[in-house]
Amino acid sequence: MKAHQAEYPIATLCRVLGVSTSGYHAWQKRPASRRLQRNSRLSERIRTIHAQSRGTYGMPRIHAELRDQGVNVGRKRVARLMRQAALAGVSRRKGFKTMVRDRAARVAPDRVERQFTAATDRLWVADITYIPTAARF
Repeated sequence: MKAHQAEYPIATLCRVLGVSTSGYHAWQKRPASRRLQRNSRLSERIRTIHAQSRGTYGMPRIHAELRDQGVNVGRKRVARLMRQAALAGVSRRKGFKTMVRDRAARVAPDRVERQFTAATDRLWVADITYIPTAARF
């Protein structure tokens, strides 16, 4: 309503939205809820911890730091407040390549000769799938 207050009267906006004008004005003067106040204080602490870590801490470490400071808060709440504040940690993991394309590499011969209709046990086809395991890729 604040965005359109300059264009239309408050009474008209309230009537269109099905809200009483006295209710709207009471809502405007009402202080923020305790939950909203606590979220803003918690967001400030999260920003401080994130800045002290030079922007490297993500949700798990910030949550652990808050717990160490004696703040009882859930992981999902920390994640939500970080997302709202556009804060993210830095990941150390490197990406991995599943395939290296070499332009000069020889193309494998077509042993099937594109004959995909074969009798049982006459034509074997394989697929290479990359599956990460604990030992290696």
